[in-house]
Amino acid sequence: MGISLKGKRVFVTGASAGIGEATAKEFAKQGASILLCARRLDRLKTMEPELRALGAPDVYSFELDVTDRDKVESSLTSLPGQWGEIDVLVNNAGLSRGLNKIYEDDIDNWEEMINTNVKGLLYVTRAVVPGMVARGRGHVISLGSIAGQQAYPGGGVYCATKVAERFISDGLRIDLNGTDIRVTTVDPGMVETEFSKVRFHGDEQRAAKTYANIQPLLAEDIADAIVWAATRPAHVCVQSILLCPNAQANTYVVSRKA
Repeated sequence: MGISLKGKRVFVTGASAGIGEATAKEFAKQGASILLCARRLDRLKTMEPELRALGAPDVYSFELDVTDRDKVESSLTSLPGQWGEIDVLVNNAGLSRGLNKIYEDDIDNWEEMINTNVKGLLYVTRAVVPGMVARGRGHVISLGSIAGQQAYPGGGVYCATKVAERFISDGLRIDLNGTDIRVTTVDPGMVETEFSKVRFHGDEQRAAKTYANIQPLLAEDIADAIVWAATRPAHVCVQSILLCPNAQANTYVVSRKA
């Protein structure tokens, strides 16, 4: 029998749009209390009534840039009431910048991806997991990517950050072995969200070409997989999930219909 999430506290980073937003909604439907953070606090605040309407008994949101180490620590150690007792952490905050050859790329793109996808992941995990260990329960679910399993042209540094996520998750799982805390990585293929718009610095026309003539995954597909992993029986640890649209064979083999 699966785990009930009713009354559990679920923390989703980067929750203001895309997979983060869809994940928060899916956990709300399960009756979990939802803790949200993102850089765009206004987007989170507009989500709160809907999450309550979907079934979340309580919602709390706050502004946070996961690349700010001091802010991550201070924010997560000063959460009101019992919000600090997090049952499920969803490390969703992440991004890609550019699609250039490494030797031609803007180094600022690298800094932003590494700071968010690797350091931000570590900062949040370091702040949350000790409490899970002390309470003897918890689940860490981190968003990886198919890009962490196979590189593709122009994506070398982004792919490297997702390899890092996979190995951080593997290492954390080893470090937590013997506890009742589970660690999962969810690796999506092509998902139509703001991801490509962010990658191309707001160029919507270029972003749209990424998903032209295929049926990509939706944010809701990834959210469904995340909640599925979180609701498996306590003795079951879903270590990794890789999901892609049917049109995608690997990171760069994609069948597009005319």
